[in-house]
Amino acid sequence: MNYLKRHPFPVVAHFDRVVAVSFAFPQEILRPMVPEGLEIDAYEGFGFVTVAMVWTRKLRPAAFPAFLGHDFFLAGYRIFARLQDESGRRLRGLKILGSETDKQRMVLLGNLMTGYNYSRVKLDIETSGTVTRIRTRRDDGRCTLDLSFDDCGGEIGLPEGSPFPDWRTARRFAGPMPFTFSPQGDGSFVVIEGGRAEWTPRPVRLLDWQVGIFQDSPLAKATPLPANAFAVNNIAYRWERGRVITPPATA
Repeated sequence: MNYLKRHPFPVVAHFDRVVAVSFAFPQEILRPMVPEGLEIDAYEGFGFVTVAMVWTRKLRPAAFPAFLGHDFFLAGYRIFARLQDESGRRLRGLKILGSETDKQRMVLLGNLMTGYNYSRVKLDIETSGTVTRIRTRRDDGRCTLDLSFDDCGGEIGLPEGSPFPDWRTARRFAGPMPFTFSPQGDGSFVVIEGGRAEWTPRPVRLLDWQVGIFQDSPLAKATPLPANAFAVNNIAYRWERGRVITPPATA
């Protein structure tokens, strides 16, 4: 079971659409959520939690044919972080807080093979012109996400209150990050590297949002600042097999 959770073989998928919104929190608020061995990837005293919404098709082991893949919606919650590997490189990536999907099969497979903490939610997507509203809720009725955005194109500014001075700076925290870090409880991390042929994000206008985890401690201690919002379409993605890294500080 531990072997499977280390993502032991490459996986591929096609992303029809990805929409990601990053929220800024004071760095000290996020520190309890990031285990020892990881460094918060910060800007001007802020750390960032990103909410990624992904329309996913044909997820499967790389050696399998496409017709055996799984189609599902993913809402993922991650903190931008860095990890130093044994060679001294500082890898830039994401600490996974949780993942939501509308398919129970993906909950079972995702939790079997990764530490991404999958749970099933009921999904409602409404589209009107260029505006999309995404709502997810648990079986008990609790809303975990209610977010609306306008993918209208043209000149779109950063969200009001963003700590970034311009889109070029904000792009550094717009993903995708090359790595994800899953702690093993012994000071080591399963590190999974992702790759894609192209990734050219375009800004979208964030209209309204409610994120369930922001109501829980420690995030409830601060007011989140929308930092950026972007979308990208039609992406072929691949995750390499996981490897276990123990940062030098905890070796």
